[in-house]
Amino acid sequence: MSESDLLSDHVKEEIEHWKARFPEGKQRSAVISALHAVQHENQGYLTAELMNAVAAYLELPTIQVYEVATFYSMFETKPVGRHNVAICTNVACMLRGAEDLVEHVEGRLGIKLGESTEDGRIYLKREEECLAACCGAPMMMVDHKYYENLTQERVDEILDGLD
Repeated sequence: MSESDLLSDHVKEEIEHWKARFPEGKQRSAVISALHAVQHENQGYLTAELMNAVAAYLELPTIQVYEVATFYSMFETKPVGRHNVAICTNVACMLRGAEDLVEHVEGRLGIKLGESTEDGRIYLKREEECLAACCGAPMMMVDHKYYENLTQERVDEILDGLD
């Protein structure tokens, strides 16, 4: 069994979709998308074995995959909750109440930034410096979906809707 056999058929299809967007021999350009697909299928985090499998599948040196996975804050290399919640705390969001939203969510979930709920349902990502949606401040991203112009009540609705 090769390392790339750890990847599901669905993940391999996703990787092939992204590989096809780049010139022959430039498969490294698909690393971010490949890691997203693997992380999504693995309860929100990457293991060393899965990163090795991505490297093997893309025929890349393992270090190139590790560099990407450890550089970008969108990737987790330890177990986290099923749903990834990131509240933007950059200037525009902070001026419109992001600090109060963080405090509200921490209190409601009983966890701090960088922690997961006891039931493993939600991971409250460490502070997110900027999610590039300043005109919708304050905002947060839940499982890669943006929610803008948030109030505490709207945040509660969103969190209640997560399985």
